[in-house]
Amino acid sequence: MRRLTRKWNQFTAKLLDVPQDVVLDLPRMTLIGNMQLYIENHRGVLHFSSELLKLALSKGKLEVHGKQLVIRAILTEEVFIEGVIDEIKFIP
Repeated sequence: MRRLTRKWNQFTAKLLDVPQDVVLDLPRMTLIGNMQLYIENHRGVLHFSSELLKLALSKGKLEVHGKQLVIRAILTEEVFIEGVIDEIKFIP
């Protein structure tokens, strides 16, 4: 059933020319080199240190590993971090 729902949402997104991340409630990430990361559509910060950021998502978690990580801006559904980003991991 989930598969059918996802296919329907993808079809609807294409038909209405709406970005799939909006329809499927997925995070949108913009990575600039390995120094800056902008993440939209998260559900909150679970953990933050200078080496690890964990974000809650509607369907899982997102982990950002690195060095000297700093949160430059944080809003309800957006976060902007800087530092040396080594790895981004999606955990369903």
